[in-house]
Amino acid sequence: MPHKTQGNKSVISALIGNTFVTIIKSIVAVFSGSASMFAESVHSFADTLNQSLLLVGLKRSKRPADDIHGYGYGIERFFWSLISACGILFIGAVVTVYHSIDSLFDTSLNNVNHFNYFTIIVLCIAFIVEGITLLIAIKELKGGEKFSKDIFIDADPVTLAVVYEDSAAVLGVLVALGAQALMYLTGNNIYDSIGGIIVGFILGFLAIILIIKNHHYIIGKSLKEETTEEIIELLLEDPCIEHVSEFKSVAIDINKYRIYTTVEWNGCPLYEEIYEKGDLKEEFDKIKNDFKKFTKLMFKTTDRIPRLVGTRIDEIEKRIKEKFPEVMYVDIEIN
Repeated sequence: MPHKTQGNKSVISALIGNTFVTIIKSIVAVFSGSASMFAESVHSFADTLNQSLLLVGLKRSKRPADDIHGYGYGIERFFWSLISACGILFIGAVVTVYHSIDSLFDTSLNNVNHFNYFTIIVLCIAFIVEGITLLIAIKELKGGEKFSKDIFIDADPVTLAVVYEDSAAVLGVLVALGAQALMYLTGNNIYDSIGGIIVGFILGFLAIILIIKNHHYIIGKSLKEETTEEIIELLLEDPCIEHVSEFKSVAIDINKYRIYTTVEWNGCPLYEEIYEKGDLKEEFDKIKNDFKKFTKLMFKTTDRIPRLVGTRIDEIEKRIKEKFPEVMYVDIEIN
């Protein structure tokens, strides 16, 4: 089972790094008039705002269960991650592409090259800072495991968002550097605008990926099919369960699930357990000639059955939780 992280370290480091990068990019963007630098400053501003939202989600998701939310508030991290992704799409991608297209047809931007050296220096600084925060996020995402595609499958969307955002940031910086280099070599500002448009599309693509990822959790992400089959097999191993007629699962937090199942119950094994203990035989021998006492014994025995059923269900739930640590809550209904 992949190691899951909480995202605090990666979000905080990314927030600090992006705040610094946003400031220096914005200053150069204002003085240079560069479309690609404007795109990068908006990109970093969107990341900074989004990481603030991710911190809100992390804090709210850690609240304990209460009467209103009996399974806790873990789902809030998915909601705020979704809001963050929408922020990337609308604040980052739309604004960036619009401004870059506008600058593409603006012939008045003739002073860009005056600040080209400063632009390149700032982009190099941004590349270093965002590269460092990306490495921190990847390390937290891995959680001590080897880097592979498996760590992305059920990853914490908060940490994953930081990894994707920082990856897009690094890629965006490289695009902006390329645009600046082409503009410097050719003296044509069109490359600067094209660079800004590409950065905007990178942001849009990133946002769509994150929206899809969080959408799965918000609408009710279920356990993997193979895990579901293993749990059903474990249920059927108990002699009291003849058939599993319904099985549902839903994520309530990162790698934490609630399952609900309806089973066909066979009470004979419980009666056999009572019989094998010898208690009934001993009591029956004492009262077998007294019908009234025998009737009371039957009522007493019948009263024991619900408790025995409850105890057996508790044992089944315990076995499931021990074998599948990601299952936090088990609801078994008997037909």
